[in-house]
Amino acid sequence: MTNAEPRGPVDSSRIPRYAGPATFARLPRLDEVARADIAVVGVPFDSGVSYRPGARFGGNAVREASRLLRPYNPAQDASPFALAQVADAGDIAANPYDIHQAVETIEAAADELLASGARLVTLGGDHTVALPLLRSVAKKHGPVALLHFDAHLDTWDTYFGAEYTHGTPFRRAVEEGILDTEALSHVGTRGPLYGKQDLTDDQKMGFGIVTSADVMRRGVDEVAQQLRERVGDRPLYISVDIDVLDPAHAPGTGTPEAGGLTSRELLEILRGLAGCNLVSADVVEVSPAYDHAEITAVAASHTAYELTTLMACQIAATRTEEGK
Repeated sequence: MTNAEPRGPVDSSRIPRYAGPATFARLPRLDEVARADIAVVGVPFDSGVSYRPGARFGGNAVREASRLLRPYNPAQDASPFALAQVADAGDIAANPYDIHQAVETIEAAADELLASGARLVTLGGDHTVALPLLRSVAKKHGPVALLHFDAHLDTWDTYFGAEYTHGTPFRRAVEEGILDTEALSHVGTRGPLYGKQDLTDDQKMGFGIVTSADVMRRGVDEVAQQLRERVGDRPLYISVDIDVLDPAHAPGTGTPEAGGLTSRELLEILRGLAGCNLVSADVVEVSPAYDHAEITAVAASHTAYELTTLMACQIAATRTEEGK
């Protein structure tokens, strides 16, 4: 990394927020900087959905909503875009007709971005995309800890005989040995299942569960502390399905479930993970056709902002230690 100061967002005091291209947080494109510490990349893919389609448009909806993000994050007392070079890497163009080829394409593109030294914040797309992203991250870091924020387990075996869907990525990841089964947690799960065996199978894979009701009863600080203890200092991947939020806070998603987290609870739990070794993350399942007033996209953009801030703070801390 050079000693040059990171290039930040477009100055909103000179160019109105609603003007110009909608990169994430109005940051530079990847081809406009020498290199990026954090690459925000879209995956416009939703061929793995089981109910409402439309998440292929989620990444750009999040980018549009992110125009209002500002460079200083008071909740984490950090200016993430000054601490690290963050850039928008555009979209990974995945085959919408061949899901196996799409998974391979996403993995290869993620490999290339990670090889450049960047950490990834991926904007989906449906949750199928988490599997190739995890494969790529595990090549670099070995099996990773996973915090999975979602209304659903996403550890089912198949749908209609298909092994790659938005409900199966974490079963495949466990089977492939790319997750650290000592440090896996679902957060925010709720709603009906196909049967009790779903929970039994999930537990056998090594997952712990913090339901949305647990968050309500125990509070965000206790939950964040529990998650930090489970993860420790392992390389961590965070995957956020926006349907972890209650439909009141995120109506624009493919498989909504009543009784979810508030956007405030999600953001506070993420902020409580400061200090964890967050190596990459995703925010998926935003389906703007079912959104209104950008409620879902705004929540997703702030979620991605908090994840980016966590990474930027860690990058800056590591450089400080290396410079001593």
